[in-house]
Amino acid sequence: MASEPKILLVGCGGIGGITAAQLARAGGDVTVVTGNPEISRAIATHGVRIRDLDGKEWSQRLSQTAVKASDLFSHGRYDLCMVATKLTTLGEVLEDVRPLLSDGAPIVCMQNGLPESHAASIVGADPVVGCVVGFGATLVEPGFSQRTSPGGFQVGRLLPRTNDVELIRLADLLGRAIPTKIVDDLSGVRWSKLAINCATSTLGAIGGDTLGRLLSHRFVRRLVLEVWRELCAVADCEGVRLAKVAGTIDITKLALSDDDKRHSLGSLPLFLKHSILLGIGLKFRRMRSSMAVAIERGRKPEIDWLNGEIVRRGAQHGVSTPLNRELVTLVHDLVAKRTKPGLETLYGVYLRLTNGQLGTTMSAAPPVLQRADDANTSLRIEPR
Repeated sequence: MASEPKILLVGCGGIGGITAAQLARAGGDVTVVTGNPEISRAIATHGVRIRDLDGKEWSQRLSQTAVKASDLFSHGRYDLCMVATKLTTLGEVLEDVRPLLSDGAPIVCMQNGLPESHAASIVGADPVVGCVVGFGATLVEPGFSQRTSPGGFQVGRLLPRTNDVELIRLADLLGRAIPTKIVDDLSGVRWSKLAINCATSTLGAIGGDTLGRLLSHRFVRRLVLEVWRELCAVADCEGVRLAKVAGTIDITKLALSDDDKRHSLGSLPLFLKHSILLGIGLKFRRMRSSMAVAIERGRKPEIDWLNGEIVRRGAQHGVSTPLNRELVTLVHDLVAKRTKPGLETLYGVYLRLTNGQLGTTMSAAPPVLQRADDANTSLRIEPR
């Protein structure tokens, strides 16, 4: 990677917009591919507009803005590619940008879920770098991103390298704009964030309310713990030890255990688990599920790459994941308008779970991921 690299960032939603603006503000040569003419026009007219946590607003011009990667063929090669789209379009995005990249250019995956293995299956493992995003953001309107929570980046590789100079340079470059930390155990960090998303984002979409209100209900907290129990069982088979969230929350210990099921509701360990979830709900009481927002805006939710990932990998290891499978089905029902979000819908899941109606056996055919072209639809870059 060059000392002052040309940066190509694909996807300019909440996360992508803040990343592009911060990098350019720190002196970076940043070009964005938006996949959305409205976003491109807004950035060309006003620059990327940002609202910080303190409410302060500012804007930042970029080197170049394009709707499609093919619009940039005459602008030379790029030394670094950062992909801030939804995971649902990762494959198509990588195929589109490959001709624009210099040999060996790092490809940084900023999505939720477990994107690195999917990216490696397309471009090979060598250029792929994982970037776990620790801050929250939303797209207020085209070209206008708002930060919703503090945090930075954690970067690493699935297979760490000794004296990884390229990764150190990348972390230094990103760190000029946004706090960035190199992690040796990328898988542990990825799976911890996957656990958070599989619980809060998915249950938030089905429950149709803020995190604070949902976690005030004991049955919702029980669903969170059960989602984590299934996820941790799969992670164990994958040889992954979940990293602590924010350095303190150990999801492996929070997940529902067999002892929790045997003991009374008043048992101390279970009481503490519920207390911790109540505290999380209080801290993030106004937070809404990004999956709920995606569904409301007519976008394809990432459910197949979140809870669906757990179901698929569980099936590969012979681990039953009936609750995660049920949640995948319900989110698809929400999209198809076969059901409505609400506490009643979530409570129905809880009743089926506690009555043993979700089953403990796996379907022979776990959910299959569909590429956009499988459905005869044109590629849409869904920004983060």
